[in-house]
Amino acid sequence: MVTVPARQGFEVVDLLRLRASGGIGPVLHDDACRTLGFVVPPGTAAGWDVPGSACTRAHGRGPRSGARATRTVAPYGAREAGAEDAAPPVPGAGWLVPPAEAYRDATDPAVLRAALGEAARVIEVIDRSH
Repeated sequence: MVTVPARQGFEVVDLLRLRASGGIGPVLHDDACRTLGFVVPPGTAAGWDVPGSACTRAHGRGPRSGARATRTVAPYGAREAGAEDAAPPVPGAGWLVPPAEAYRDATDPAVLRAALGEAARVIEVIDRSH
């Protein structure tokens, strides 16, 4: 799961929803920590180095998805499994984009990386204009 500050995360969600690529997976909103968490494929943490974000390894948490042998922090594969009301895997968090409403099981890390950069530039422009 890639965690980012809520302000940047909301921009990313908007960018990914506006694009025709359908590139957004489930997204958690942790209001207490003011963060958004993007579900990404297993193994993403090993190569994640985007400043201002954190990618955590799951260490086997989360349900299995069909025949997949890997696990992740959130319900990777929940869309196919029909987990319409999957409980968020993080206590106190809620789904901003629930698994049943996501376009895919996880957000592609390359797409997320590009959207995070674009969101940072948008926020910088907005902040300069005030």
